[in-house]
Amino acid sequence: MRLVVGLGNPGKKYQNNRHNVGSSFLDFYIKKLGYRFKRKIKFDYFTLDNVIFIKPKTYMNRSGDAVSSILTKYKIAEILVLSDDIYLPLGEVRIRKKGSPGGHNGLRSISESLGSNDFSRLRIGVGAPEAEALSQYVLDNFSKKEEKILKFVFDLLNDLLESYHHGDLDQMINEYSVLKKSYSKKILDS
Repeated sequence: MRLVVGLGNPGKKYQNNRHNVGSSFLDFYIKKLGYRFKRKIKFDYFTLDNVIFIKPKTYMNRSGDAVSSILTKYKIAEILVLSDDIYLPLGEVRIRKKGSPGGHNGLRSISESLGSNDFSRLRIGVGAPEAEALSQYVLDNFSKKEEKILKFVFDLLNDLLESYHHGDLDQMINEYSVLKKSYSKKILDS
């Protein structure tokens, strides 16, 4: 089994926040497949083709609690975490096989729960705040202009996650290399 984790905070209040872009994208992906998430206490989930997709409901800073609860029930061979990244401009995507949390509390919580940074991550750029506090910025909703760009981002992420879902991490990385140029052009033209 493989595990895909879309980070975010639970509830309508946070639904369109920058911090929830990982969770929001998983909603998009599963809906596009024609399915819906099932509910558990610590996470919403969906299982398909030996992949478990989850959206933690433990709040961002406790995301590791949801991940570790899955690990007690299933033998997970690989974890891919989808998260926001303020160090990437809106529209940029970065894939890493492992790495540090880089100041991201959700990634830090997962690292602490696993006792390791050895899990893959797909970071989705949300840009950095110009003047407002970082904590407020990530909890703000995307602007209308940003939502337009986000549509292109979600289309790219859909192709990438499909490559991962039906292949593996290396296939997803290769797909990104192929799509990056045309995708970047769409973002610039928008």
